[in-house]
Amino acid sequence: MILEGIVTTLDREGTLNVAPMGPQVDPAMRRFVLRPFQTSTTYRNLKVLHEGVFHVTDDVLLIAKAAIGRPVGPPTRPAEVVGGRIITDACRYFEFRVVELDDREPRTTITVEVVAHGRQRDFFGLNRGKHAVVEAAILATRTSILPLDAILADFDRLAILVEKTGGADEREAFELLRDHVSDVARRRILDSDDRQP
Repeated sequence: MILEGIVTTLDREGTLNVAPMGPQVDPAMRRFVLRPFQTSTTYRNLKVLHEGVFHVTDDVLLIAKAAIGRPVGPPTRPAEVVGGRIITDACRYFEFRVVELDDREPRTTITVEVVAHGRQRDFFGLNRGKHAVVEAAILATRTSILPLDAILADFDRLAILVEKTGGADEREAFELLRDHVSDVARRRILDSDDRQP
């Protein structure tokens, strides 16, 4: 099963990286598998320092901003066991250490073992608007590998769910993501026009 959330890692200088990620998990959450691309900061940090924190959160605005590279600075505190940071508003967190890293493919397979975990607050609950934003965030990170017309069509479908059931944060998150995808589409049109004789 894939569980969408946020991974925090640190580099050698202690700079925090916040990235949305959906590891493959089982209900026990003792071990799970991350699949970051080798171009990502998460991959580089885990390759060097071998530890981080996975967060379960219902903060879709944070997920959306992190997905498209917008600056995020959620309040954090030091992790209890690993050299890392815990997002204080996350529902649950899982501190982990890398036990296996296979980077023979562009998308790395990193198996991690949970060494500490905790619960900070209740999960808000199921909401179609929140789920729609998470799906839109995933689509927004795939603009280089999926057809833009298909992504934009999916955004039109997801917008209905956000409008019907989302709150202010969900609407803001969705608009940030839609603007990002629209900007990518505009840049592609401009690039193709520049290449025309």
